[in-house]
Amino acid sequence: MCGICGFYSKREIGLNNLIQMNETMVHRGPDDHGEELFEIRHSYSVGLAHRRLSIMDLSPLGHQPMTSRDGRVSLVFNGEIYNFLELRKELKDYTFVSSCDTEVIIAAYLKWGISCVDRFNGMFAIAIFDREDDSLYLVRDRIGKKPLYYYLESGNLSFASELKPLMAMRGFRKEIETDILGNYLNHWCIPGPYSIFKNVYKLEPGCILRFQYGTVTTNRYWGVTDKYHELFKNPVRDFETAKAELKNKLLDAVKIRMKADVPVGVFLSGGYDSSLVCAMAQHLSDKPVKTYCIGFEQADYNEAPFANKVAEHLGTAHTELYISDTDMYKMVEELPHCYDEPFADNSQIATMLVSKLAKQDVSVVLTGDGGDEFFGGYNVYSKLQRAQKIDWIGAIIYYAKKIPLVEKNCFKDMSLLLRMVSDERNREIKTQVGINNYIRAIDEMMSGKGKEHYYFAYESKYGVKQWDIRRMLLDMETYLPNEILCKVDRASMKYALECRCPILDKNVMEYSYRLPQNMKDDKGNQKKILKSIVHDYIPQELMERPKTGFGVPINDWLMQQLRGQLEDYADSSFLKRQGIFDVENTRQLVLSYLGSGDKGKDSGANYSKIVWPFFVFQQWYKKWM
Repeated sequence: MCGICGFYSKREIGLNNLIQMNETMVHRGPDDHGEELFEIRHSYSVGLAHRRLSIMDLSPLGHQPMTSRDGRVSLVFNGEIYNFLELRKELKDYTFVSSCDTEVIIAAYLKWGISCVDRFNGMFAIAIFDREDDSLYLVRDRIGKKPLYYYLESGNLSFASELKPLMAMRGFRKEIETDILGNYLNHWCIPGPYSIFKNVYKLEPGCILRFQYGTVTTNRYWGVTDKYHELFKNPVRDFETAKAELKNKLLDAVKIRMKADVPVGVFLSGGYDSSLVCAMAQHLSDKPVKTYCIGFEQADYNEAPFANKVAEHLGTAHTELYISDTDMYKMVEELPHCYDEPFADNSQIATMLVSKLAKQDVSVVLTGDGGDEFFGGYNVYSKLQRAQKIDWIGAIIYYAKKIPLVEKNCFKDMSLLLRMVSDERNREIKTQVGINNYIRAIDEMMSGKGKEHYYFAYESKYGVKQWDIRRMLLDMETYLPNEILCKVDRASMKYALECRCPILDKNVMEYSYRLPQNMKDDKGNQKKILKSIVHDYIPQELMERPKTGFGVPINDWLMQQLRGQLEDYADSSFLKRQGIFDVENTRQLVLSYLGSGDKGKDSGANYSKIVWPFFVFQQWYKKWM
């Protein structure tokens, strides 16, 4: 895992500036770096740069940019191609000089063209420059494990693994994309393909971009919707057959991710997904696997004791570190540099701390990411199953609430399920309904842009009647790459640690699409088939417990340690100079929130769900703008 950046431009950027861009990502690749400049036709030049974290083939032969033996193709690459040894057997016509997967990408491209990506099983962001026709290809893996931004301006293109290299490029214009901020306040991340800056985009997962002399074309080689519909035509109906086949695919996925020329460990929270990966890694290893967990002082979200019991049962070499609120609070000031666009999922702090812990021993860890999205692990999926059955009641309530005084008198204590079916009748956002008070508050902060800016308004494209399946597909396309995988990538790469996700293996993801929903979320029995596989390794009594989530004392911080900063960020003169948020509504929201801290007052403290991402944005703004 590494960092890449570069450009295809008529502007005079130059080698020195390319080096400066690359230096902003030294944390992603402290072991080596390379920068090259190529002058091509029509007054264009191409720059390729790479920061290396050595994982496979630690020798200088893995240096990038790497060029084919015939000089035709040069590339920079971030990630891992796990099946590169199998591909290498099919590429016997190419004379290899290294044992790394980077050179396999070059050989595969020379033999099969850009369609070679269909054969790759891995996580990757790749930039390939082909001198034969001066084409530059940008490629991102199927589910978006590896990040890749690109900047289009006046017929020029530049790209990078993070925003920092683009901001360091001569002539880059930092103009905030204000239209996306309402969505950010609602979801706590900037949804792709957008970024915080105008004219800067995230290459979407499963996509290829081709740039040649100022012309851009993109195509999708793998997509959630298409693959789901293609593969569900051939479902696996028998549970035991499905379990056996899925188990073998997961074992294969874990096995190929344990291959490395550096030490490998596992993040172990004690939940089903990480315990599954850990159990399989230990099953495949002839010595205790190194496992890592963070513990917290607050018992209500401390999973360390559960992780420790799992580690003892499996016989891993377990390391746990207990951290205090103070330890977590100290990380807040590092957020805008680590996440160089606004990102407010506070579990990022725990991910940063456990990454720092693991890096003391290993350079690669396996994680359980993807289990919830692909196998029905979130509570919202079960709630949507129940809500869909009473949708007809929601229609009645929706129209009844339009009668004056009826909502206030009759529906103020309505259950979550009834809110889900009555608050919103728009079928394009049906499975995303949140709390109307929050959406109204966001809309007021954004000067009434309208709720279409706060949701993903395209659910009908999935062509699925079941609400829970529709939401799972939506989460695979949005929440997983934009929030979960972004969080893990930045937090781990801050410490030059590579994270590998067996559940997001191509073969595992695609097999999940063949499984009926009752093998995933069976009337509230969430992740049914994954749980059954875990119980082959770990007794059920060690695993059955309420699901806990990581929590940060956000309210305490905003009301106390961060109060002064928050008040400054909501100052009228500051907001006016920014020209982004509605001054009066934003200031009133923050003041009302800060005034609600005492017990016995209204529940304004709940508005931390909006005030926290607002704070994170302003913190980012102060650093970068």
